[in-house]
Amino acid sequence: MTDVSFIGGLWGLLILVSLSTYIWRASGVVIAARINPDGALSQWFNCVAYGMLAGLISRIMLMPIGILAETPLADRLAALAAGFVLFWVFKRHMLPATLGATAVFLALTTLRSFGYL
Repeated sequence: MTDVSFIGGLWGLLILVSLSTYIWRASGVVIAARINPDGALSQWFNCVAYGMLAGLISRIMLMPIGILAETPLADRLAALAAGFVLFWVFKRHMLPATLGATAVFLALTTLRSFGYL
């Protein structure tokens, strides 16, 4: 048998969590209409985001942990270089750069596992 108060408590919790999420989303929609995307503050946030991404990528590439640490540094750097080239070729779009870098890394890892490299 299920306890009705326990189920009611879970539904109440779900409603509270949903409301807290949607309140912040609605606030974001209201505030977003007033934000100048070309303003100095927006550019600063953009630069900070790219800086954090560069730091994260550098950390993952140069000091990996787990299974990535077992891959050669040359493979990781080749994939990173391919990602940078694709980033500039596709006019600073992250998706082609990320997909291309991943494809290069997978190709190098696969070739190395079959003994071709």
